[in-house]
Amino acid sequence: MSPLEISPEELARIIETKAPVLVLDIRSKQQYLEGHIKGAANAVCDSMQQKQVIMSKLPPHMKIILVDEDETIAKENATMMARFGFDAHYLKGGIKSWTSELVKSSQDTTISGDSLWDSLKKNEDVFLLDVREPSEFSEFKIPGAVNIPLSQLFSSGYESSIPKDKKVVTVCSHGNRSMVATFALAQKGIEATSLVGGMAMWNQVLNATSLKEGDVTIIQVEKVGKGCLSHIVGSNGEAVVIDPTHPASKYVEFAQKEGLRITKVIDTHQHADHVSAAKDLSHLVGAKLYLSKLEEYRMESEQVEDGMTISFGSKHLRAIHTPGHTQGSMSFSLDDMYIFSGDTLFVEGIGRPDLRDKAEEFAANLYETLHSKILKFPDSAKVFPTHHGEGVKPTSEGLFVTTIKDAKKLPLLDLDKAAFVSKVVSITTPRPMNYSMIIKINKGTIPVSQAQIPDLEMGPNRCSIRM
Repeated sequence: MSPLEISPEELARIIETKAPVLVLDIRSKQQYLEGHIKGAANAVCDSMQQKQVIMSKLPPHMKIILVDEDETIAKENATMMARFGFDAHYLKGGIKSWTSELVKSSQDTTISGDSLWDSLKKNEDVFLLDVREPSEFSEFKIPGAVNIPLSQLFSSGYESSIPKDKKVVTVCSHGNRSMVATFALAQKGIEATSLVGGMAMWNQVLNATSLKEGDVTIIQVEKVGKGCLSHIVGSNGEAVVIDPTHPASKYVEFAQKEGLRITKVIDTHQHADHVSAAKDLSHLVGAKLYLSKLEEYRMESEQVEDGMTISFGSKHLRAIHTPGHTQGSMSFSLDDMYIFSGDTLFVEGIGRPDLRDKAEEFAANLYETLHSKILKFPDSAKVFPTHHGEGVKPTSEGLFVTTIKDAKKLPLLDLDKAAFVSKVVSITTPRPMNYSMIIKINKGTIPVSQAQIPDLEMGPNRCSIRM
């Protein structure tokens, strides 16, 4: 008998005596819900990286028992964990050998990003417990979350900081540590649910807010965990989508709710912080794809040039070459009253010019773009950007939008050209995570799978600068 092997009878005794033990069911979530050992936490680690991350956060002094279907995978993982110094074991024969009653979960112990967002929008009493390490938490987080690292949840003293009258949702990077956290909390008598996919999937949640003015419908789509903004612009049942993000299928849903059919898709530039869904969306709905002629894309599209018009319904978008954030950036004007500015101008700042390593040249171009083109529109014109920064609040209508009048009040836009370039170049912020690979994907030079996108987009929005 292997020293790592735990018989069903021995595990039953351990559970009955309430000895300190962590039972991890490493089967699929569906298998776990259909029947699991009472008190077991579900933790699926599909990659070595995920295994290493979760192992680094487990308490080394606690006995850990892995459970799978027939012991094969559990034995392999327990052996690996034991080599790393963990008191790790596996259930002999797996769940098939368990003769005691299994717990069937009619209610999931997890919550999806969309469901969590719905709860937060409704101002429900939710306590967000982020169990990542402080260094991870400081990089980016869900607003309002409280950080208690997973390793601390197996000790005492933190319980008083978790309210008993709120729904507790645990959060980590991919959903594994947060599942283990629900087990640790349950041992303290605290019920909790785990955010599926963690922060990686939180960054994939999309929220739509509509604005109707006359015969124009504008649906602003926010990637709530990332601050990315895209726009469905409709007229007479026809719509153009500007800067869509993944998942592409959500745009079809949002458009249909407003009685719109997507016929054209546009990217304002080659994005650096998220994977564009423009190509996928255009293929999904059979729409024409429009990309800047000056961005050297490696994919088939209609090429956008300065002054070009794109028609939909009874309306026309006019392309404006707005270099600065990138050399080929395009903004789009609708009736000179709605400006879709891409990453040129934001509610709180401007697009950073340094992501192509030509900061001074691009900053000078950005100054000319802003003062000679964008700020020449009427003061009442509304500006719809492609991002918003952390802490920026939406309007009472729920939109992230500014006006030309308000944009002129930004401190950076009050500087002369030399001072502007000097100041902008001096503002150094970390670059978006994985930005060089994302640029190549969006350019069309390397492929990407849907499964890769959440991890590629992990991290905060870092495309704007402000004073």
